[in-house]
This record gives sequence, structure tokens and C-alpha cells, in this order.
Amino acid sequence: MPDAETRFHDIGSAIAGATASQMFGKKCYKKGGKAFVCFFEDCMVFKLPAEPHAAAMSLSGAKLFDPSGKGRPMKEWVQVPHSHHARWAQFAAAASSYVAGS
Repeated sequence: MPDAETRFHDIGSAIAGATASQMFGKKCYKKGGKAFVCFFEDCMVFKLPAEPHAAAMSLSGAKLFDPSGKGRPMKEWVQVPHSHHARWAQFAAAASSYVAGS
């Protein structure tokens, strides 16, 4: 069974036009120069619009992404635990579309 980071890379690299990069020193994938997913604490983190954001936040263990750990979460970004990896590709596709403006 693939580990969380392997799944992250498999999903990110499968998105058409996505490139591997860094965001806040964390591994991420960008589309058109804009980050849409990153990897943090064995979780995949997604930049999502309202409806998929609500769906992601409803998952147990999901939370707003706070890369600094200082109580300043990034409101559009949801950190989804590896236990929900079956949903990661769906959220990655929504995040990619969101940053691409479609």
C-alpha cells in the first residue's frame, strides 16, 4: 500500500499541466504558477471553493491549513488526513480547476 507522500505525488503529477514545486517549504503542485495542493503532516492539503471545501471539512480529522501552527489558518485551504486518501484525487481535481479559474 502506498504511503501518504507517494499518493500525494501520484495524484499531483496526474493533473494535466501541474508542476511540482514548493510552498512555505512544503512540497506542492502548481498550475499556471498557482499552488493548488500541498503535502503537510501526512495529509494532502487543497485550495478549494465553497462546495468541495464544505465536503472536505466534513471529513473526520480535516481542518483548515495552518502552516505556521500559530492559529492563523488559510481559509480556502483544507488539510485532509491520509485516512481519507480515497477522496484526495477528487479534491485535487476541484482544487486544480479552482486555481485555473474554471
